[in-house]
Amino acid sequence: MADTAKPASAAPTRRKAGRHRGEGQWAAGHFTPLNANEQFKKDDDGLNVRTRIETIYAQRGFSSIDGADLRGRMRWWGLYTQRRPGVDGGRTAILEPEELEDEYFMLRVRIDGGRLTTEQLRVIGEVSQEFARGTADITDRQNIQYHWIRIEDVPEIWRRLEGVGLSTTEACGDTPRVVLGSPVAGIAADEIIDGTPAIEEIQRRIVGNKAYSNLPRKFKTAVSGSPLLDVAHEINDVSFVGVRHPEHGPGFDVWVGGGLSTNPKFGVRLGAWVPLEEVADVHEGVVSIFRDYGYRRLRNRARLKFLVADWGAEKFRRVLEDEYLKRRLTDGPAPEFPAQRWRDHIGVHRQKDGRFYVGFAPRVGRVDGATLTKIADLAEGHGSGRVRTTPEQKMIILDVAEDRVDSLVEGLEAMDLTTRPSVFRRGTMACTGIEFCKLAIVETKGRGSSLIDELERRLPDFDEPVTININGCPNSCARIQTADIGLKGQLVTDADGNQVEGYQVHLGGSLGLDPAFGRKVRGLKVTAAELPDYVERLLTRFRAERREGERFAQWAARADEEALK
Repeated sequence: MADTAKPASAAPTRRKAGRHRGEGQWAAGHFTPLNANEQFKKDDDGLNVRTRIETIYAQRGFSSIDGADLRGRMRWWGLYTQRRPGVDGGRTAILEPEELEDEYFMLRVRIDGGRLTTEQLRVIGEVSQEFARGTADITDRQNIQYHWIRIEDVPEIWRRLEGVGLSTTEACGDTPRVVLGSPVAGIAADEIIDGTPAIEEIQRRIVGNKAYSNLPRKFKTAVSGSPLLDVAHEINDVSFVGVRHPEHGPGFDVWVGGGLSTNPKFGVRLGAWVPLEEVADVHEGVVSIFRDYGYRRLRNRARLKFLVADWGAEKFRRVLEDEYLKRRLTDGPAPEFPAQRWRDHIGVHRQKDGRFYVGFAPRVGRVDGATLTKIADLAEGHGSGRVRTTPEQKMIILDVAEDRVDSLVEGLEAMDLTTRPSVFRRGTMACTGIEFCKLAIVETKGRGSSLIDELERRLPDFDEPVTININGCPNSCARIQTADIGLKGQLVTDADGNQVEGYQVHLGGSLGLDPAFGRKVRGLKVTAAELPDYVERLLTRFRAERREGERFAQWAARADEEALK
């Protein structure tokens, strides 16, 4: 793309007067690092740490790792130290990093578009069993995360993953992270446009490119041509959403500035229609704006959403067109929001080629290496060479002949991977939690799984779509603000006055139809022990009070606070 990618060294040196003079914007001439993160990025590009990992740290062990590499640059290759076992949530915010971290790593495998071959899935499973104590969680960004990784094993893990076309490059860090994509791209009968070529071109241009490896913060992208809007486009830094232009045909509507964490914001439409072949150009322009104009002074204001909130969609589009694309974008229509609540592709569905895809639901994204290997074997045994991960912590097997579907479903059910999950299993999502995450305050995965069991037992006939998202800290990796019932982990006081694990409750969040952030009810905090009772009580009241056709989020928005406690 001509003139779009301006390398960091070529960023404008002019200074602009105004309120953002001190925000650390390179485009305003502010190159002096204003915090420790900006300093270590200036000292050495995060991508360069791979050589030290391979030639020094993997040879000499954990104690040899430089601190700026350990807690900074190694993220550029998907590596975070994990939480030391036995450190309770009350000490999360008070311990020094060396007291909180273990000598093992989380390693994230980026899976752009959720696209995997069965060969790749088998290697992921084998690496899990050999190097990660069997761990392999599916994230809500379509990645796979390992735990218990030793630094000595990282080069061999890279060799095996890269040998089948997988990567951990920029899976973490202040970089362009994995690109979300529709897990049924190219096969769904109702697809508006297949975004796969755009994802591949974005990967080719961006991933590992030092022109974009020093961004103010992480940068999240989504591309989907599905009418189900299946990539949570509202909460990404940039999203390309399939639409049909009345004159130009299928293409993409552009959204920018979404994100959650402690200051959630929905993305805004630029009002621009982009053809498939220009998606990578526009994406590169948006990443470049973030690099050059993003706020680098304070980490908690460095995401693109803050710049978009200050500029507005009109100015953002103008800067994109004038300074980066050097041309005007075509105005276009907004996407139609589907009436269907579920966007996870669970169940058996006919592909446009007459074959079928089969979506199934692990519990809160928790699987293991042995299971992934068995899924690869099962898929191949039923004629499929392709599987997908989804942004809802689910999986899909593609390309199954009609006469093989029933046998595949039976095989999955035997592994407790149901294609017909209860509402609670289908709708419950959980982040990593205190088991491995250094930021977490409470447990999440196990609690989410036990909550599913309890609700299935207590409310066996509940069939209204409802989402329950469980997060171990305020950072919202599990999207608590956009769930029907969002649970933010924190320490709370129980009836006996003890500090115990619990949750602040957000109610009535949603994406798609009537997108909204969940409301917080004054004084509503629930201990972990009370959680099943609380959710059962809440859903029972919803069923008793709901109006005809009313969704949970609509009821929660209008209900009296006492009804929500």
